[in-house]
Amino acid sequence: MQSHRLPTLEDVARVAGVSRATVSRVVNGIRNVDPQLHELVWSAVDQTGYVPNRLARSLVTRRSGTVALVVSDSETHNDDPFMSRFFADPYFGRVVGGLMSVLRPAGVQLALQMVGTDGHKRLVGDLRNGQADGAVVLSLPAHDALPGLLAEARIPAVLIGRPPEPVPISYVDLANETGAALAAELLVARGCRQIGMISGPPDVPASADRVAGFRRAMARHGHAWVPLTTGNFTQDSGELAMKELLAEQPRLDGVFVANDLMALGALLVLRDADRHVPDDVAVIGFDDSSAAVAARPALTTVRHPLEDMAAEAARMLLARVDDPDARITSVIYEPTLVTRQTA
Repeated sequence: MQSHRLPTLEDVARVAGVSRATVSRVVNGIRNVDPQLHELVWSAVDQTGYVPNRLARSLVTRRSGTVALVVSDSETHNDDPFMSRFFADPYFGRVVGGLMSVLRPAGVQLALQMVGTDGHKRLVGDLRNGQADGAVVLSLPAHDALPGLLAEARIPAVLIGRPPEPVPISYVDLANETGAALAAELLVARGCRQIGMISGPPDVPASADRVAGFRRAMARHGHAWVPLTTGNFTQDSGELAMKELLAEQPRLDGVFVANDLMALGALLVLRDADRHVPDDVAVIGFDDSSAAVAARPALTTVRHPLEDMAAEAARMLLARVDDPDARITSVIYEPTLVTRQTA
């Protein structure tokens, strides 16, 4: 009986209509290849069933062909609640989608790593030992040591969101203060007079920036004090925070909520309190995630272009893998207001 021959680089080249050398450059992760050729070659890889020899490739290139998405949190992750939050929160899915839009055409795989403070040194050691070529980092705690450890170890890394403390590491971020100011301007323009805010954790940089931007813009309109309650970016915490805010400000007629999931919780509480949105209370969220579209009424929100930011982070990381001595850079995105039915 005749044995089935494994597909070769030559087979891929024939199906793609390119040279064997071009196929070799693409599957070995050499990135100065036309993006259209990348697509042709990887399509031919799928058609032929060719399996690149990752070990051989890594010996030649000294690269793993993998980058890590590191979610750094203050907790340990031996339990399920964080995992449940990761897969339920639209934020994380949008980040993964943006990263893959750049990594997949480049033939680079993405590995998810969730680490608490007790896992930082092990992670840095794994990266040093070549388990991934670099890392895109979502740094959640206020005083996270991980960005500094990565910079000190000279591991190629890019943060999504500015580092909590000044560290020589590249990052992409959103002009969060500007986004919060957009929300303030709309609430004032609608004629709202008793305006409050639901913030995220105060020690998270993006959350602190949104509070600062909102309060500064409100002060320009004569609102010297803005009542504020705090959540942790989950829907449940938004419900609790909205109940607190209503108890403190029964005549509340406008509220800015620091993310869409918390805004969903706030809308539920307002409905139960028989406060009609937007006639009685105008509500503005932040992110423009799937939660904003799913909300009833559909949520007016500040657009956070996470997919674009994650894609840029991936491009920055691949460039740093190619040139570890490249200049540390930052890219700041501008938010926009998406007007729907709640304000």
